[in-house]
Amino acid sequence: MARRAIPTESTIREWDDPELSGVTHRRVLFIDTDLTEVDNRGGVFEECTFRGVRFNASTHTDAAFVNCTFVRCSLFDTTFTGCKFVGSFFDDCTYNLLKVSGGDWSFTGLPGADLRGAELHGVKLREADLTGLRAAKAVLRDVDLSGASLQRADFTGADLRGSDLSTLDPLTVGLRDARIDLTQAMVVATALGLDVRP
Repeated sequence: MARRAIPTESTIREWDDPELSGVTHRRVLFIDTDLTEVDNRGGVFEECTFRGVRFNASTHTDAAFVNCTFVRCSLFDTTFTGCKFVGSFFDDCTYNLLKVSGGDWSFTGLPGADLRGAELHGVKLREADLTGLRAAKAVLRDVDLSGASLQRADFTGADLRGSDLSTLDPLTVGLRDARIDLTQAMVVATALGLDVRP
């Protein structure tokens, strides 16, 4: 099915019928738009800006948000499955009960994001800016964190099993009570300068 294109450089404030599935948006500014409980399948957003947008309880499957900016958005109980967020940036957003399964979030900016209690499974976060990330008791299983900036991140009590911790500096992040597997334990021990032997 051919995608319907919406004119570029437009602004959307009130949206009576927020149909996102199969629609392409380029350089659109969304201001205080209510996308609560929207079911988005395959919608594409390129270089869009979302300000004060409510994504609460919405679901997004195989959608793309490329080089987008999210400012003061609410992602309460939002689910992203197989979505692409490459190059997007998040500022002062809320993520309570956020669920992410698969997809590519490489090169995203989430500095200082509060992901406490969020669940991320099998997500690519390569070279993402996660400086100061607050992810206490979050689930980050099988997440590709290679090259990610993790300085001052807090993973207290988080489940990190299966995730790439090769760029994690255990001296600059909070890891108390975090769950990791044996391979990760060796990576952390080596990063601490320990000589790991069988």
